[in-house]
Order: sequence, then structure tokens, then C-alpha cells
Amino acid sequence: MNILVIGSGGREHALCWKLAQSPKVSKIFCAPGNAGTSQVAENVDIKAEDLPHLLKFAKEKSIDLTVVGPEVPLVLGIVDLFESQGLKIFGPSQAAAQIEGSKIFAKELMKKYKIPTAAFASFTDPSDAKKFAKKLGAPVVIKADGLAAGKGVIIAETLSAAEQAIDSMKDFGEAGKKIVVEEYLEGEEASILCFTDGKTIIPMASAQDHKRVNDNDEGPNTGGMGAYSPAPIVTPELLEKVQHEILVPTIKGMESEGMPYKGVLYVGIMVTKNGPKVLEYNARFGDPETQCILPRLKTDLVDILRSTIDVRLSTISIEWDPRPAVCVVLASGGYPGAYTKGIKIKGLNDARQLDDVIIFHAGTAEKEGQIVTAGGRVLGVVGLGETIRHAIDRSYMAVKMIDFEGMHYRTDIGRKALKR
Repeated sequence: MNILVIGSGGREHALCWKLAQSPKVSKIFCAPGNAGTSQVAENVDIKAEDLPHLLKFAKEKSIDLTVVGPEVPLVLGIVDLFESQGLKIFGPSQAAAQIEGSKIFAKELMKKYKIPTAAFASFTDPSDAKKFAKKLGAPVVIKADGLAAGKGVIIAETLSAAEQAIDSMKDFGEAGKKIVVEEYLEGEEASILCFTDGKTIIPMASAQDHKRVNDNDEGPNTGGMGAYSPAPIVTPELLEKVQHEILVPTIKGMESEGMPYKGVLYVGIMVTKNGPKVLEYNARFGDPETQCILPRLKTDLVDILRSTIDVRLSTISIEWDPRPAVCVVLASGGYPGAYTKGIKIKGLNDARQLDDVIIFHAGTAEKEGQIVTAGGRVLGVVGLGETIRHAIDRSYMAVKMIDFEGMHYRTDIGRKALKR
């Protein structure tokens, strides 16, 4: 099989790495890829949102299966486009991808199908949004309706911060024209990802992401500074509740709306004292959750993806490595704000030699034979271990061997899991 993976981050490197383990795969292409994907795939200089050129390439190279990493091509309708040309592609349709593409669509869906989530209202007028924020009281959550590269959610600790956040939504352009204001939920977060063909739902191993840039969940939100799997907070009882109250009603609701959902559904939940509530949906594999979930997957990923596309997921059983995995993200200095690119990364080869350590590239490039930084989140360093403590130690042992100027990372990834 010839496979095309679309995207250029750590998630896409993890997907290429896992797909390369399948005996069914003869060649993997990654568009546009990074310095890490080039170790297991052939990088193709086509941007993830350049749908016409991706389609042309898939036809020319007789691609048997396309796997979409990021959300933008899904929201632009790449699945509909490829399927209209008879090509197999993994991911939801453009209509179904609205579940991530529009926060308002997602919240209205939850309201209609009684899926537990935070109280909310949506606005186009900033002054009305400010009045509602005042009514809810601080802390309060402000969200841009559209896609904002993981940065369109602001938790405002005070009402003046909420007003500033509402005014700042215009910085997101089209994505921030509509605003969601919602109550702040207290509890512990977890990420539940599942494979679904629109009929059958198979949850993956649980994970917990760390969104804030600094230790102790301080500082601004990022695309994710690390993750671990499994998340001890997701007990079998909680997972059953999530399946019954969230996953099943969501997939059934999407079918009732005439937009059956196929692919990966990612549900960010807050485990509150009143049970699990949905924070957000994503229409694809999470990043960095994928980097610690896929190393634990023992079943051939190609079989799972094909079964999902062909609506025969009920015929598959998925097996997981019981060992926990921890992913620590190494970021550029200044991220999630402005940062410098092109900085040489040292120590990668030494770190890669460690047992039970996998290094996934995210924002990297190759320049004159050297690996250099090329993004905000640069690397995901994954450690596996018999216990979560062991996995944390493996990951940070590798982290200490890697260095680039301005390198920033959290030192507390996985700490919450040790308390359980």
C-alpha cells in the first residue's frame, strides 16, 4: 500500500512512525512533513491546506490511503474532495468536521442532544458578550468560534480580563467574528479519543494533555506542552459514563443531523463533581496525545483506519500495551508568542539511543545536514515504562540530553497521575 499522511507536526510524525510498522505498507509520503517524518516517509512539498495539489499528488502516486492529521484540511472539505474521486481517505466529511470548525455548532449540538457541557451563549456583538460574562461571573471562558490554531480559548480570571479577551477575539480574524462565552468548569481534564465509523465507537487508551505553557498549569494556553497515557482519572466506570452520556449521543446526534461522523473523534472532558462534561471536540487525532497513545497501540493501525472508512469497525478488536507513556514537549523560547526559528538542535542522536524512548519531531527542519528548529513546539520526547513514574523518568532522562538555545519545557508532565 502507498499511504499519504497530511500535516507537519508531532502527531504526523507519530502517525508515519506507527503506519511504517504495518507489513501492508510499502511506501509512506508526508505532506509537507518535517525533519522527523523524513526518517520514515518521503516528504512532499505540498501544504496541508493545498487541496488541489494534494489530490493531484494522490492520483499520480496511486495512493491507497490518505490520513489527515490537522483540522484545517478537514474543515476545508478534503475528505469530500478525495472521496468524489474514488480515493480512500481517513477523516470526517466537511459537514461533520464542523464539530471542531465551529465552537457554536458544537455547543448547539450538545444542547440539542443533552450532552453535558458548560452553560454558554454565543455572540457577534462584543458588548453583549461582555454583559453575559458579567452575568456568569469570573473566572469565565472566552472562545473564538472558528479555528485559531489551538489559541482561541482564553480562561479569564477576572471580569476585566474577560473584557480584554472578548476584545482580543478580533485578532483571530474570521475565526473570532463570533464569540462563545461559557461558564468555567472546575475539575480535572482528560482527553478521550475514539475511532468511529458512524455506527461503532471504540475508545482509545485515555490521555491527559497539559495546555498551559508553564509548570503548575500557569501561563497562557498552548497547543499542548505534554501528555501522558493512560490518565488514571479515567476509571473504567468514568469511561462507561463518557461512552453512554457523551460519545454515543454525539455520534447518534451527528447522524440525526444528516452528517454521519467517520474518523477520530477527540473529546476534551472536565471531570467535575457533577460528572464528566465536554470542554471541546476535535475532528482528528490530538496533539500531543497521539504521541503517547500510538506507542501503546499494538493492533495494526492500517487495519483500524480501513475498517473505519469501510464501516466495519465492529469486526476489529484493538489491543493496547499496558505500559504507560509520557510525552514532554520541547518548545522554542517565547512560545506561544513570538520565537526564533533555525536554531541548531543538539543531542538528538544520543537521546534516541535510550531504551523505551521515542522522539517525535514537530517544528523541525533540516538545514545543511543539521536538524534545526522550525516551529513553536519543536519535539515530543516520549518515554515508556512499567509504571507512570518509570515513564516520566525515561522521558526526562532523554529531555536532559537534548538542547537548543531558548529551549523551554514543563518539568511536571505526568505529576497529576502520580497522585492517584
